Amino acid sequence: MILVFIIALIGALVFSALALPIPWLLGPIFSVLIAQFFIKDRLRWPAVLRNTGLIIVGVAIGQQFDLSLFSDFKSLLFFMVIINILLFGFCLGIAWIISKTTSLSFKTAVAANVPGGLSQLVLFAEEEGDVNLTAVTYFHIVRVLGVVLLIPFLVSGHVVSGGTIPISLDVWQVVVLILFAAALVPLGRKIKLPVAHFLTPIVVVILLKLFSVEAAMMPSDVLHIAQVLIGAYIGLLLKPETLRLPAKVLVGGVASTVLMIALTYGTSLLIANYLDLSFATSFLSTAPGGLDQMGLLAAAVQADISVVTVFQLFRLLFIFLLILPLIKWVYRQKNPEL
Repeated sequence: MILVFIIALIGALVFSALALPIPWLLGPIFSVLIAQFFIKDRLRWPAVLRNTGLIIVGVAIGQQFDLSLFSDFKSLLFFMVIINILLFGFCLGIAWIISKTTSLSFKTAVAANVPGGLSQLVLFAEEEGDVNLTAVTYFHIVRVLGVVLLIPFLVSGHVVSGGTIPISLDVWQVVVLILFAAALVPLGRKIKLPVAHFLTPIVVVILLKLFSVEAAMMPSDVLHIAQVLIGAYIGLLLKPETLRLPAKVLVGGVASTVLMIALTYGTSLLIANYLDLSFATSFLSTAPGGLDQMGLLAAAVQADISVVTVFQLFRLLFIFLLILPLIKWVYRQKNPEL
């Protein structure tokens, strides 16, 4: 763990010195990812550290969430429904092509290409006995890495610059708020909130704001620490042994990620125009990443966090309340014995 932290910190400092986008997240991802190919079986980073980072980012996003967004929710809802139907249809097309050109079944290809959260889709694959878990894991890891690594460079020219918030004497308020949100995470998990370590703090802080309870804003240095904690975890996701999958499957994972990002690029231009949003906001709102990763990127590049969070949360609910149950139902009809 100490070794991973040192490698992640070096990556962050190098990216910062090179003035690359989001250095405190991308630096650790790159450095830890590359280190795995040279350091065997010694790198560890427990999920509790990643979850700590998610809680911190969740609190920061909750603090910046603009409740006035819901005054024009009907327009947002229309675009959210259309975009998700379009994206899922596109995913089905990619899944069909992959199932025809590789050894993967169509069900595995669908599970591998649905742009939901990494942990949730892997859990779905584990529950379904006839799904290739290794292939699904690979596709989603490649998508997480592709989205987190590529999107900052795509939106870097559209970033609304924001000043840093240094650590002040009011930091104790932030610490108390983080601990309070962390204490309520088990409740969030119990009521089945998606990405509970991330979404629970957002909900908690928004509820506090509704009751006019305000705390000092999250210092940028604390957010940097959170990004390192999350970046180190993402960097460790892609294991060298995962690359032993057939070459067609490996290429398919990269190709599907590139195609989805290309589709996102086109739809985000339309949304930015119709909803009068910045390109960074519209792109992160529609990008095929997870709620936590896109929320973190939105906070880092000063996009409209409220819009990004609502769009990504709707997609997550759309997939897990409608798409995945539909996939299960279709296959149960075809194979009643499963």
